[in-house]
Formats: sequence, C-alpha cells, structure tokens
Amino acid sequence: MLKIAFHPIYFLPLPKGHRFPMEKYELVPQQLLHEGTCTQENFFEPVFPNESDILAVHDKNYVEALKNQTLSYREARSIGLPLSKKLVEREFLITSGTIKAAEYALQHGIAMNIAGGTHHAYSNQGEGFCMFNDQAVAAKWLQKENLAKKILIVDLDVHQGNGTAEIFQNDPSVFTFSMHGKNNYPFKKEKSDLDIELENNTGDEEYLKILKETLPRLIEEQTPDFIFYLSGVDILATDKLGKLGCTQAGCKKRDRFVLQTCHDLRIPVEVSMGGGYSPHIKNIVEAHANTFRQAQEIYF
Repeated sequence: MLKIAFHPIYFLPLPKGHRFPMEKYELVPQQLLHEGTCTQENFFEPVFPNESDILAVHDKNYVEALKNQTLSYREARSIGLPLSKKLVEREFLITSGTIKAAEYALQHGIAMNIAGGTHHAYSNQGEGFCMFNDQAVAAKWLQKENLAKKILIVDLDVHQGNGTAEIFQNDPSVFTFSMHGKNNYPFKKEKSDLDIELENNTGDEEYLKILKETLPRLIEEQTPDFIFYLSGVDILATDKLGKLGCTQAGCKKRDRFVLQTCHDLRIPVEVSMGGGYSPHIKNIVEAHANTFRQAQEIYF
C-alpha cells in the first residue's frame, strides 16, 4: 500500500498576501481522496522526531535558535517565512514524515510526503522557505539504522539543492544529483556531486532527453540501495519562480520515468514534493497529484 505522510499542520496559515502556497498541502490530499486515487488508509500522521536524528545533520546551535526563536533578523529573513513556534513544529513534523516514509519505502518500494523537499536548508542555516533538510535527515537516519549504505538523491526541483549539496559535500556515501534552472535561485550555487544546469524555457523534449540519458547511468555507476526523489513541480512553464518551459504532460512523464526506473530496478524510493508556485493553485495541485497517481499506477 502507498503510504503518504500528511499532518494538518502542513497547511499552517500564513499572513495574507504571502507568496508561499500553503493551501496546496490541504488541497492535494483532498483531490486524491475525491478522485479515488487514495483513501484515508494511505495517509499517516508523522509524530515528533527524535532530536538526535535532526542533530545528525543540523548544527545544535542552529536548531536551538529555531526552537527558541532567537535567530538574527538576517537569518530569519533568509528563510523567508514568518517564524513562529508553530512553524518550527511544522518543520520537525515534516522531517519526521520523511523519515517514516523512508522506512515505509523499504517495505512497499515507495512512500511519499505531501510536503518536504526542503533542500535549501544547510547544516547550520535555513533559507528559501526551508529550515530542516528533510531528505538529508532521513538519509542519515537510514544509514544510522543500517537500512541503507549508498544513497542517491535525485533533485528535480527547478532550484538547485544547495543545502543538500553542502551537507553531503564530503560524504561519498550519499550522491547528490540536482537538475535545475541555470539562471534561477540560488544565485550562488553549491557544488553537488552532479549538477545539470538548464537554460531558460527548456521544454519537455530536451528536459526528458537529458534526464533519460543521465539517471540510468548514475544508478549504474553509483549502485544505490535507496533513492530520495524531490519532485518539485516548479519546472512548469506556468510557474512564476521557475523560468523553464515544461508542460503538465512533461512533468507527469518526468515523474513516471523516475518512479518506473526505481520500480524496475527494485530500489526503494522516498518522494518529497518540493516547490510549485504557479499563479493558479489548480495547476500546482494537478501537477503534484500526478506524482501520486503515477506512484499508484506503477507500484500498486
């Protein structure tokens, strides 16, 4: 059965006019339930994680500053969200959801998190709507529990996974692959193990060609026993923060290729949703819902 992390705190209200679309975290599961792709049994509520799992990746002083709301103005501004204790609690639960989803993926081949993909979080700072790096924490948890040795992170959000790259820059047991917009945030990029930068307006055909040439080769070379997939839908041409030119159909084909590859090679995969900032919420919801539809079709 497909297991999906979801908690009501995921769609914590933000001040009116804030550009981050929190409502998508409520609308995506509603859509999946309405159309019959999922039932309530598919969803699980994450619980508060062991802080030691967070501290395996993130600096203790940074974690304490988040918990105590003592970040400097510059540090808080870099995150880009109106900080509160409730928001920090949300981040703990999202990260816990990805840890538990990784455990479920070992049992079922795949598991997902309605939220997550917080790849701009560094070991000692947050930025770009990200405070903890959920997939990085889950990767280290798997290794600590001796459930995986070599991990591949496939980051197909339109923005480079700069925090993920920094966290694993000296760790050969985790291979970081980011395919992202060349002329997009973050403007000072870190060095992943493999970065592929795409020009503005890159469309479906070129995007999928590059991905299909790259991912199977990477898996063959790195021989991972677990994959984390960040399936941001900000590659859409409609995305106001994206700058690429992919269609809904192209984004869906991307997800199908990644998930089918993991399925066929029998490599467990955890999927976190990442970004999506199209002006019309229906475009965001449809693109994210497609990822869950592909998972159900391929695996179950």
